[in-house]
Amino acid sequence: MSQLQGKLAIVTGASRGIGRAIAHSLAQLGAHVILCARDTAKLHQLADELKSQGLSAENATCDVTRPQDWEALAAGIKQRHHGKLDILINNAGDGVFGKPLHETSLEDWTRTIDTNLKGVYLGIKTMAPLMIANGGGDIVNIASLAAKNPVKNGAAYAASKWGLNGLSVSAAEELREYNIRVSTVCPGSTATNLILDMRRANSKDADTSRMLQPSDIAHAVVTLVTQAPQSFISELLIRPTRKP
Repeated sequence: MSQLQGKLAIVTGASRGIGRAIAHSLAQLGAHVILCARDTAKLHQLADELKSQGLSAENATCDVTRPQDWEALAAGIKQRHHGKLDILINNAGDGVFGKPLHETSLEDWTRTIDTNLKGVYLGIKTMAPLMIANGGGDIVNIASLAAKNPVKNGAAYAASKWGLNGLSVSAAEELREYNIRVSTVCPGSTATNLILDMRRANSKDADTSRMLQPSDIAHAVVTLVTQAPQSFISELLIRPTRKP
């Protein structure tokens, strides 16, 4: 399939879980994918895996909370890809679970908010100008159903995802005139380390058999970035068929 042939995509948090699945799906559709995460070794491994399948990818070690990392990424795109950027997937995420808000440390709070919210702000701030110059694009922010529901012993995570939804709908209105769609995907329980940690912290079963899989979230992202030009799906909520 070549629906995204000639497109350049960035996927943050690409070294594992949902990000890894999204990177695979976009590359399989013909996109050249820039794999971003902090774990350089895992990024190299994924890039080699994709290339061995005849797919197009490169890796870029990036901490989404650091403005200088985003600026270096943008500089690389300008140098190697003539400033062309079509797709930005803000997937990198973090969370702390197991304690009520009043027992949550400032360090854990700051890390969660910085990764899940500041990181997306920096991504859009840095990459939207490239998309504007390019005539349009797609920005997909991976939020959570935690942005819709209370999360006991996970208030920092919930706050970051509620904030991400507000950021996304506001940025969407600001960028529509430039032919840039800003969408959110809100998954329910997905078989990733982060969600398993959250369920264990709340003394819930961590069985993954009924959970969504990372490939399910990747499928939703593909739906968003391949929709017709006149269509704008602004939000997708994804739940497991049966409650985990």
